[in-house]
Amino acid sequence: MLCRHGDARLKRIEEQPGYTGGFGIDVVKAFRKRTQLIRAAKDERDFYALKSLHYEKLKGNRKHQHSMRLNDQWRLILEIVDDAEGTTVVVVGIEDYH
Repeated sequence: MLCRHGDARLKRIEEQPGYTGGFGIDVVKAFRKRTQLIRAAKDERDFYALKSLHYEKLKGNRKHQHSMRLNDQWRLILEIVDDAEGTTVVVVGIEDYH
């Protein structure tokens, strides 16, 4: 799948080895693993198949978004966009789950 970042800071976290964006190193490491997994996935069903991701569609005013677990506290917020190029996952942010 294609993967884009909704924020320049998120792109920088993925691309620059020393940059953490204010998050702990464990969150940054999990974020990088998840973006690799997103790029390797064939479609959204691959996320649902990995139960440890706790991939789920959000509700309410965020019903157009999905979330994926980074660790017990932090979640990756995603938007799925279908366009002429195919399905693109837009990484919107990293949020505290609690």
